[in-house]
Amino acid sequence: MFAKILKRDGREVQFDEAKITAAIFKAAKAVGGADKEMAIELTLDVLKHLKQKYNGGLFGVEDVQDAVEKVLIEKGHARTAKAYILYRNQRTRIRDAKSDLMDAVAEILIETSRENANVSNSPSAKMLQIASAASKAYYLDRLIPENMAIAHKRGDIHIHDLDFYGKTLTCIQIPLGKLLTNGFNNGHGFIRPPKRPASATALAAIILQSSQNDMHGGQSFAFFDRDMAPFMEKADDNEVFQAMEALIYNLNSMHSRAGAQVPFSSLNIGCDTTPAGRSVAKNILLAFEKGLGRGENPIFPNIIFRLKEGINYNPGDPNYDLFKLAIRVAAKRLNPTFSFMDSSFNAPFGDQVAYMGCRTRVMANRRGPAVTDGRGNLSFTSINLPRLAIKAERNLMKFYQNLADTFELTAEQLYHRYRVQAALKVRDMPFLMGQGLYIDADRLRLGDSIEDVIKNGTLSIGFIGLAETLVALTGSHHGQSEEAQALGEEIVAFMRNQIDKACDRYDLNYTLLATPAEGLSGRFVGIDRKEYGIIPGVTDKDYYTNSFHIPVSFPISAYDKMRLEGVYHKYTNAGHISYVEFDAPPVNNLGAIEDIIRHMKNCDMGLAAINFPIDFCDSCGHLGVIDGDACPACGTTSIRRVRRITGYLSTVDRFNDAKISELKHRVIHKIQKKVST
Repeated sequence: MFAKILKRDGREVQFDEAKITAAIFKAAKAVGGADKEMAIELTLDVLKHLKQKYNGGLFGVEDVQDAVEKVLIEKGHARTAKAYILYRNQRTRIRDAKSDLMDAVAEILIETSRENANVSNSPSAKMLQIASAASKAYYLDRLIPENMAIAHKRGDIHIHDLDFYGKTLTCIQIPLGKLLTNGFNNGHGFIRPPKRPASATALAAIILQSSQNDMHGGQSFAFFDRDMAPFMEKADDNEVFQAMEALIYNLNSMHSRAGAQVPFSSLNIGCDTTPAGRSVAKNILLAFEKGLGRGENPIFPNIIFRLKEGINYNPGDPNYDLFKLAIRVAAKRLNPTFSFMDSSFNAPFGDQVAYMGCRTRVMANRRGPAVTDGRGNLSFTSINLPRLAIKAERNLMKFYQNLADTFELTAEQLYHRYRVQAALKVRDMPFLMGQGLYIDADRLRLGDSIEDVIKNGTLSIGFIGLAETLVALTGSHHGQSEEAQALGEEIVAFMRNQIDKACDRYDLNYTLLATPAEGLSGRFVGIDRKEYGIIPGVTDKDYYTNSFHIPVSFPISAYDKMRLEGVYHKYTNAGHISYVEFDAPPVNNLGAIEDIIRHMKNCDMGLAAINFPIDFCDSCGHLGVIDGDACPACGTTSIRRVRRITGYLSTVDRFNDAKISELKHRVIHKIQKKVST
């Protein structure tokens, strides 16, 4: 009856009516049917319909499928029609996923994605990102329940590190002291404990690299000064400095993930008061201050200086001089950031609290000891908070109901991912689990599942764009009115309450995260702008504001900004950070920096930092703020621009468009008289 049919890709191919019969019979069998003759009769009805409708003209595959659905329904085969429609929809999803995947591959071959600013553009990185794109398509269309996958695709939620959904975990605070003391095996033989400072720091770098190869998130040493101290006791300051300088060189040059990036590394220091521990802290700071071989600003490690009264916070404390040194280094190099052990939510855990990466905190543990070493975040998913506010149309009850529903869905999605992760074996993460980095992993065998170990980790629900949410609900953000600030705190407290309920419901460590902008920057707002148009103060930028932050373009004093943002730290127990923005390295204003840090502490913050631009000329080594495209010293245009955008340092050339836009909008926070807290 027909000779040709038009395929979806535009090709004309031979028409084969047997394919229609096979599809109908397959749908019938799915609901218990077994009559092949009936499938043939229905095929004839489909052919008649096509002849009547197209009268010899060319038609496509979708037209045939529409005809099959119509005939099945009209002939009284409703159950078969439903099965056929479901199968058709499934095939469409798979086909669309393949198409999207090919488009993604084409983009990656030109340049790797800049969502993660510290992933290189090397051939290995491109190969891994192609695998990443394929993994995302597989998980969304084959593994993740459909309602959760749809919520991610349409931008209600964002499943972070989706490409690793069923492969591994996010991050860990590595028990460095245990590994250095006992030795370890990272693949081809046992590495014995070090005897000299240089050996100890070399092994520390190898440990970070090996662990990074098993995970997709950051790697951290919670007590770097304490754990390194035993290997520095017989060394003088010069030898310790050389070891620390070598560590920084290694962490900015040695690669992980098959050459795609350097390890995402963090070191916590500041609270060891022994001579050897103090030497470790002092010399890692001095080595970071010196920079790389030509004075370049190191990108890694993230150094976190832990502040605690009686240890280093006040004049007369044994490590107060290290606090002063940390301020000096931060004023030149952006790092260290500063964490506050005496905040209301950190103090109950004594000396155990440490941070990692851009903000992550792992502390309370309902399934085991509340310690830092050997634990980390398992996975996290963020909620599109501004979208919920837009949809609520300034109806707070509707907003809170939608927020509660979204939290329930997200908690369920994280639990689904947890069950997938729990089925993994020790052999799937040979260094992380096989060498006992994770708490209690050293009692597992190679073929054991990791469920009994990862119950100690955290599952985090994050949020982004509190400022835009408040504008959508009230017309102003929390930097503009105290009423908006009160509502902002109420919303975040509500989310924390939902988190605590999830802890009870699943008996797992659910936590609330102040989501960084990283891979999510621009994605939510791009989707929302298409659906809801440009809403002033909400969707009129290329990004949503980082977590609970005051918008970067809003003029405000440093002290007011910290006062307003400080109230949110206690609710976000999965992690948080706040910044103060300078227009240049404040190396001549160290007293002001110390005043700001003390104000941060008084505002009950957990982790905070100072920001400013750092530009470096690759040709002559000129360091400073370089306006324009050319170096003022030698005229070259090869300028490396280092900025902090989400918590990590990176170079601007690897920022995506949303991050570039956010960077351009930043205003300087004036250093004015303190306000009461």
